[in-house]
Amino acid sequence: MSKFDIDEALIRKLGLLLKETGLTELEFESGDQRIRVTAQGAPTTVVHAAPSVQNVAPAAPAAGAPAAAPKNALTSPMVGTAYLSSEPGGTPFVKVGDRVAKGQTVLIIEAMKVMNPISAPANGVVKEVLIHDAQPVEFGEPLLVIE
Repeated sequence: MSKFDIDEALIRKLGLLLKETGLTELEFESGDQRIRVTAQGAPTTVVHAAPSVQNVAPAAPAAGAPAAAPKNALTSPMVGTAYLSSEPGGTPFVKVGDRVAKGQTVLIIEAMKVMNPISAPANGVVKEVLIHDAQPVEFGEPLLVIE
């Protein structure tokens, strides 16, 4: 295995690209070297740096992997705990049948002790609430259906 020199400027550039695009993972390959950078609600970290492997079969879906999101589902942009109201026992931001406006806060996701308001991506009506209050959620998990 050849020596792998870490290019800190490249890693910082990839981390900035993650932050700007909202992506959670980037992989960069040059010659026989590969760098994968991920963001998981914390400062961007290098998870893997190793020579690339050719002809790798795609990974099989994990057992119990979540099903595809329903049409028009608002999905979680991060890992955290989802809250349907601004305080415990409070009135929910939205409920089934409510009309929402683009940009309106529909729930909050707490990640790394930061409360992140999640907004409606478009005008519509809440057709289904797919989570319950104080539920842990994963990135990409369907939260609400807004049509």
